[in-house]
Amino acid sequence: MVVIRLSRGGSKARPFFNIVVADKRTRRDGRFIERIGFYNPIAKEHEESIRVAQDRLTYWTGVGAQASPTVERLVSQAVKKAA
Repeated sequence: MVVIRLSRGGSKARPFFNIVVADKRTRRDGRFIERIGFYNPIAKEHEESIRVAQDRLTYWTGVGAQASPTVERLVSQAVKKAA
């Protein structure tokens, strides 16, 4: 099964997450199929905190990939913020 989830990057006390498409059996920060965006929880007001390639997200959900609850929440927040 293919899932869309967060993969942690950054350093200690400065998290940065990539939104990736990966096989469910791989580790959180392990191998992934495609990187479709990022989430920066400590972004300042003038910095971009989340970016998602909507066309790739639509493609992967169309072929059966399931987004994690956190990714679903972040994407819906990004859509509301953009509108």
